[in-house]
This record gives sequence, structure tokens and C-alpha cells, in this order.
Amino acid sequence: MMLFYVFTLLLLSNVAASKSIINSLPGFVGNLPFVLETGYIGVGESEAVQLFYYFIASERSPEEDPLVLWLTGGPGCSALSGLVYEIGPLSFDYAKSSGGGEPVFALNPYSWKKIASIIFVDAPVGTGFSYSTTLEGYDVSDTLSAAQTCEFLRKWLVDHPEFLTNPLYVAGDSYSGIIAPIIVQEISDGNEVGDQPTMNLKGYVLGNPVTDDEIDTNSIVPFAHLKALISDELYESFMKNCKGEYLNPDQSNASCMEDILAIKECIGKLFTGQILEPLCKTISPKPIAMKLDPRFLIADDTDTLLSSPHVPRPWCRHFNYVYIYKWANDETVQDALHIRKGTKKHWERCNKTHGLFVQCQKFR
Repeated sequence: MMLFYVFTLLLLSNVAASKSIINSLPGFVGNLPFVLETGYIGVGESEAVQLFYYFIASERSPEEDPLVLWLTGGPGCSALSGLVYEIGPLSFDYAKSSGGGEPVFALNPYSWKKIASIIFVDAPVGTGFSYSTTLEGYDVSDTLSAAQTCEFLRKWLVDHPEFLTNPLYVAGDSYSGIIAPIIVQEISDGNEVGDQPTMNLKGYVLGNPVTDDEIDTNSIVPFAHLKALISDELYESFMKNCKGEYLNPDQSNASCMEDILAIKECIGKLFTGQILEPLCKTISPKPIAMKLDPRFLIADDTDTLLSSPHVPRPWCRHFNYVYIYKWANDETVQDALHIRKGTKKHWERCNKTHGLFVQCQKFR
């Protein structure tokens, strides 16, 4: 068994992979006060799919702290978005970045790297700086993407054996609510059949996740009630007349349809992602159902902001995405991150053209 294990590791370690330690980045003054590694790992047939990642070591005890694999939702949104807008050690200093200059970074005092090491991976293929050497490689489903991400993680751990015993968590937001559980199941199944290396899987963490169309949509009304966006009377009437069915109500039930109309009048003009912020018009490649769902906010497009010399008013949360477009498409930034030349014509926060087939939502 030991010989087989060593042989397996040798086979996996022969995989073509590249990694670089990044000591400084454009937009941050001085050397980075944390360990940042970037690289590519090939997965799939002939390793045509090259998944790009950012790895940041825990500042506390990287030898023992949890290892987190982070996936940004979308589907198709870059892990860089999660790194600089959510849980990573850097965030944009908006006061210093405004005025047309280069984006400026500040340290994020709330970063998860205070207690965990994090792998931010651009998945599925076509997301962020990940790419395929073949057109066929861009044909990817939920399950295939999960399998490729699991393969990525297995190979990453072979290349970083010092993290093999760390508690492992898979984390993400938005559409990762679909992908992350599949990855966790893949890891668990692999551990059971003896795939090497064995991963010290402890669980998964999801923020604002997409799960199931019916459950998610029908939860809108109870959530609105809990947030005092609709009255007790309206909520109780809806539950009585519609039996909690908001997605597919009985169209012939006049009382139910009146309740639903009243609910939509209460919440229809609110930005449900953050009710204290304005409802903003965004451009999104998503189907109508996804556009109406606040969990897909992270996938909204902001390309149009790049052509505007002034940030329009009122302020909208997604206006801040203009900085990441400017930063990630800068050639000096891509050189600093060791991005392979010619693999990305234009970096997008959320890729609108990848071939992800929303498999689980359709066939569960």
C-alpha cells in the first residue's frame, strides 16, 4: 500500500504546474505583508484546462490552521472578486483610488487569512485567468466543473504536502451553493475509495447560496416578513391563501394572487441585496429568474462604467467593480501575477460567454 501511495504521488507530481511567490503588487506600497502565491494547475483530458489560483497563507499558524478552497459564484465570476471585495487581505481604498488614477489597495482588517490559509481558484474554466488550450475544454457542466476543481485541489495538495493534514473546508457564495456541495461529495467519495492523497475534509461554508429554485424562491416571502418589509397581516394571508407557494401559485385563486401582487408592491422597488441602498439598473447576462434573485448580484456586469469619466449618482454598490476591471487588465499587474501571455485578451470579473450548463438546477 505504501509503494502504491508513493507511486500515485509521483504520477500526480509529474503534472505540469507553475507557481510563483508574489512579493509586491501594483497598487500596494511596499512589500506584501503576507504570503501570496499564484499559479496554474492543469486538469482534465491532456490537462487542456488550466485553472489559475491565488494562495494566501494564514497569518496565525499556517501549519495548523484550516485550509479553505474559495469559489466565487456567478456562475463564472473570478475568485479575484472574492479576494478583494470579500474575504481576502486586500481591498480597494476608494478614497485614494477615485479621480482616474491607478487603483490603490489597503489592508482588510477582517480578512479570513487571519485564521485560515485560502486558495482562491478561478473556476470553472474561462473564469478569471483560467483558460483552456482547446475549444472543447470550455464545454463544462456543473458536475464536470466540480470534478475538475476536485482534481485541481488534489494536485495542489500533492504540490503542497505541508497542508495535507490541515482541516479542509470548501467555501463560496452565490452560485457556489450548487457547485461546492458537489465538490465536497467528490472529495468524500474519493476518500472512501482510497484516492490519494487523502484530504482532511471537515465541511463546507456557503454565503448567500443558490440551492434549489423552489425552496429559494418560496423563501422570499418569509424572509421579507422577518425583515418587516411586509406586514404580519399580509404574511398570514399569503400563507393561508397561497399555502406558502410564491414560485408557482394557483393562478385561479384570486385571493392568493391579490396577496402576491401586494407583496410585489412592497418589495418590488427595493434592492433586496441591501434594502438601505438604492435599486440600481444593471446589465446582466443571466436569465430573468436569476436577474430577479439577489443572490446573483455578484454576477452583475459593470463594463459600462469603464467608459464613464464620472461615477453616476445615486451611488450603487456595483460601481466599485470598476476598480477591479482597471486593475486586473493592467499589463503590469498581469506581469506581477505571472499571467501567461496571450491566454486572456480581456479579463472579466464575471465571464458572460463560458459554456457552463446549469445541469443541477434543471434535472434535480
